[in-house]
Amino acid sequence: MKRAILIMAHGSRIAEANDAAREVAKMVQEMTGEEIVEVSFRELHEPDIQQGIDNCVAKGATKILLLPYFLFMGAHVQHDLPEEIEMAQKRHPGLEMVMGPHLGVHRKLAEIVTERIGEGLQKAGWS
Repeated sequence: MKRAILIMAHGSRIAEANDAAREVAKMVQEMTGEEIVEVSFRELHEPDIQQGIDNCVAKGATKILLLPYFLFMGAHVQHDLPEEIEMAQKRHPGLEMVMGPHLGVHRKLAEIVTERIGEGLQKAGWS
């Protein structure tokens, strides 16, 4: 049984924003040692979520942890992403898929915001 991690991001018309999600996926792969770590996008960019799931299956995955790369518990996380998983389940009936938690409120995110505040204050010359 081979497992995969599929990071599901929102997607942007701006290519650099989508590239950032790919960079995060590379870091996650290095940090976790997982063989299959893919990125997909809910809107505006490819691969879309269905293609992302198909990419994982093509690489031999029989189990996929789908991780919402979203800050908040909005409509995408509550409704759209579970619907995407349900659609894929019909195409891949033997595939095990579980949606992990979204980013949400986490101390490490607050640490990043604090770090960015320091960078902003320094750039403004206010530190």
